[in-house]
Amino acid sequence: MTKLTLQALNRATLHRQWLTTRHEATPLQALEHLVGMQAQSPQAPYVGLWSRLADFNPTELSTLLETRAAVRGSIMRATIHLMSSRDFLAYRALFQPRLDREIYQNQTYGRHHLDGLDIPAVLAAGQARLAESPATPTQLRTHLAPLFPNHPPASLAHAIRCLLPTLQTPPRGLWHQGSNPTLTTADLWLNTPITPNPNPAPLILRYLNSFGPASIQDTQTWSGLTHLSEVFPHLPLRTYTSPTGQILYDLPDTPLPPEDLPVPVRFLPEYDNLLLSHQDRTRFIPDATRKQLALTEILTRGAALHNGQVTALWKLHPKALEIQPITKLAKATRAALESEARQLLAFAAPESTHEVKFLAP
Repeated sequence: MTKLTLQALNRATLHRQWLTTRHEATPLQALEHLVGMQAQSPQAPYVGLWSRLADFNPTELSTLLETRAAVRGSIMRATIHLMSSRDFLAYRALFQPRLDREIYQNQTYGRHHLDGLDIPAVLAAGQARLAESPATPTQLRTHLAPLFPNHPPASLAHAIRCLLPTLQTPPRGLWHQGSNPTLTTADLWLNTPITPNPNPAPLILRYLNSFGPASIQDTQTWSGLTHLSEVFPHLPLRTYTSPTGQILYDLPDTPLPPEDLPVPVRFLPEYDNLLLSHQDRTRFIPDATRKQLALTEILTRGAALHNGQVTALWKLHPKALEIQPITKLAKATRAALESEARQLLAFAAPESTHEVKFLAP
């Protein structure tokens, strides 16, 4: 069994994530290739697609949401993802057990707050309210509170969000537009019910196509699904070993790019799936960086990749795009980061007078 280096894993995944070169593809094709994009930060997918697509026009992504070809809803890891509508309908039911855990294990909304609650009655009441019109969490709480007076309204609304196949409707998620989350359900918004009892095998193959080679544990980290060790043996996969000896799986006919494949600087938005979708993240985040920075600090700000590694964090402020190197940068590295940052500003804030500002490591 071939043993892969971290460099080989890094280049393979970056290549499959369309981060070694910007691809000629539509935003919808990109969403389906990536099997959705984490989108709890509504503007993040726009930066993620700008880093992956040639000539990306953000209004095309907004149009997908407005025409209902794409949706934003709770799915992988019980978090908000931007996906094609057909993928959301096809796979949402797979993730209900994970969303169930989000309800019953949640310290704030679940546990004893739901004791004695008639959950089917709550869901029926929520579905009836959403059938009237999409509703904000506040509107759901107002509707449900008098019907179930012995339970916290926030817990009731959270149950609706997780236990029904809810979506967030536009203008939430549109380019340079903000609004509070407004919920409806997939069947109401798309006039189609979600697929019951989907087979996880096609989803695993698509994950490997975009994030592989990867382990069973990596796949479970990305998805939030469990017991995938029962599925993998039945799939037509090839295997490698990781630098630590872990078994990695891959599609049988997908070649690996050269280990010395040059990669450009890329700016990832906060919570980009590239950094969330492996249990072992050392292919992108070196051990020294992981010891220096908590993962949440990396994820809640943008991450700048240089030579395929998280080298700096970034954030767009009203007057500056700030870059905070993780360690002292070589002059060439700093110049490459600044050049890509200026391209990002031209995309994200073309009418502004932002500066690129480097902070101390």
